[in-house]
Amino acid sequence: MDFFERQEKARRNTGALVIYFCLAVIALVLAVYAVVAFALLRGQLWNPQVFLWVVLGTLGVVGVGCLSKVAELSAGGSSVASMLGGEPVNPHTRDADERKLLNIVEEMAIASGVPVPPVYVMNREAGINAFAAGYSPSDAVVGVTRGCIQHLNRDELQGVIAHEFSHILNGDMRLNIRLIGLIFGIMCLAVIGRVLLHVRGGGKDRNALPLLGLALLAIGGLGALFGRLMQSAVSRQREFLADASAVQFTRNPGGLASALKKIGALAQGSKLGNAHALEANHLFFSAGTSSLAGLFASHPPLEERIRRLDPQFDGDFTKVSMRPVPAVETSARPARQQPPVLFPETNAAAGGVAGLAGGLVGAPSGSIVGSTGSPTEEHLRFAVGFRDAVPEKLRVAAGDAMGAQAIIFGLLLSRDGQVRAGQLRLISQRGSVPLADETRSLWAQVSRAAAQARLPLVDLALPALRLLSPPQFGAFRQVLREVVEFDRQVDLFEYVLLKIVMRHLEPHFVAVRKPVARFYHLKPLGPQSAVLLSALAYLGGEDQGQAILAFNRGAAQIGRTTGSDLALLPREASGLGAVDAALERFAAAVPQIKRTLLEACVQTVAADGLVREREAELLRAIGDALDCPLPPILASA
Repeated sequence: MDFFERQEKARRNTGALVIYFCLAVIALVLAVYAVVAFALLRGQLWNPQVFLWVVLGTLGVVGVGCLSKVAELSAGGSSVASMLGGEPVNPHTRDADERKLLNIVEEMAIASGVPVPPVYVMNREAGINAFAAGYSPSDAVVGVTRGCIQHLNRDELQGVIAHEFSHILNGDMRLNIRLIGLIFGIMCLAVIGRVLLHVRGGGKDRNALPLLGLALLAIGGLGALFGRLMQSAVSRQREFLADASAVQFTRNPGGLASALKKIGALAQGSKLGNAHALEANHLFFSAGTSSLAGLFASHPPLEERIRRLDPQFDGDFTKVSMRPVPAVETSARPARQQPPVLFPETNAAAGGVAGLAGGLVGAPSGSIVGSTGSPTEEHLRFAVGFRDAVPEKLRVAAGDAMGAQAIIFGLLLSRDGQVRAGQLRLISQRGSVPLADETRSLWAQVSRAAAQARLPLVDLALPALRLLSPPQFGAFRQVLREVVEFDRQVDLFEYVLLKIVMRHLEPHFVAVRKPVARFYHLKPLGPQSAVLLSALAYLGGEDQGQAILAFNRGAAQIGRTTGSDLALLPREASGLGAVDAALERFAAAVPQIKRTLLEACVQTVAADGLVREREAELLRAIGDALDCPLPPILASA
């Protein structure tokens, strides 16, 4: 399956999850009624009034439990990480294990075309395990156990993180958080039973509450069983898929297989001591609680996962070496090619990356769109080269809230000295003098960054920007818009940067309603398709004739799906404001419609056989706005 098929499958799994949940609630209602009938009705098997109260009471308990847990996790991935005992890793950490982890996560994010997620470590967990959590790539986090970073070498840890990134890219995370809420709801009866079990009555009358508590505890066990069934239904096949995606990403099945072998060899395995491990078991790299056999297991058998990666494995974990991992190590990557210049003064350290397509022969739409959500080893090489090439001053700044703001502002400063001076005055007056000074200090290096390094630099700065307080974010957002509009015109890169930064930051600070799928056919989105294709056609076309040719290439892709003809719009009707409105509509389309649109967009920009840097930037912004992350578009594509 490609990215769009996986997204569609994740969407359909939500409907299946609702069915499983309804069956679980029906079973709980019947079980509670059976207990009540035995205890109160003295042999009477049916009493409609009592049954109604049982239904209302059970639904009330389960519903309140679900809603309370969903509200608790409303902050997204960070709330899940905190619930599981995770502690955020300091971007400037000097711990060698944590530094290695941060480097790998940065590489994976840049190669995938998503913001670098915050990283959490569960310091009290000695087992080998990991998870990715969040509602979308914008609020995703990656968490690992302390045992994971202590026992795994770089290649093994890279395999585990690549597995977790596949969950981020495949649309699994939103379903995982919903499942946590549903499981907690159906287990709430056990919580109430545990409370009643410890109630002590007074006087001569016998207190029946402990007996009722014991019954509810048993019924809660039934809820836990249904929770396991639900976890198994949505988790097991996804783990195989995530393993396969990780291998495609890293081209190193041995690293992931070795990590799984170490889980089998370690006495603690992948088990967690956290009290919430059971309800979150489905989102871990490997089972975090004792697995039940067969149908009830939340993860596939460890040996089966290993044999899919290493067919020669004989199942003997005693042969696995658990020697201490060196504090500092490098990956055994193949020799690198000569890189392009990303940052002039540090380019020598950036070996082994391919350049972004810029005035080079472009790829057919299938290879660019096919890379959506499916980065390859070549993209990973680009990311490693970028990370190695970033000047130390920019790297340190990107881990600090003020420095990250300064990087974003630096990317927007004009090369015209007079305009730039005015923008810096604006930052000083509306933001702060230290922020303006930091922006001025970083501008020399930021301005020399190659075009293909600019969007990865934004992705690198986003985690620190999430550390702003809500008032600080409000001020940053306002100043950012004023800096963009300072010269009374918004160019393409300014639009792209503003779109990406706000799309990934606003949900963290402001309640933003997630788009719900409303468009299942492309035909109602014909006008919006014309806007996007027209904007791209004018971007690459030197004259009206070339623009018409490029537009027709993309429109033919749309026409094959809708059976309708589109016409090139005037330039003034396909400006950035119209593009923004069109993307808002397309965000509510199902995955396969987004795929058709992206294919049409690529056909448009590649109509002249070239994919220029500005075209690649806009393509990535379109993909980002549609929750279809495009990795860096490499010249070798």
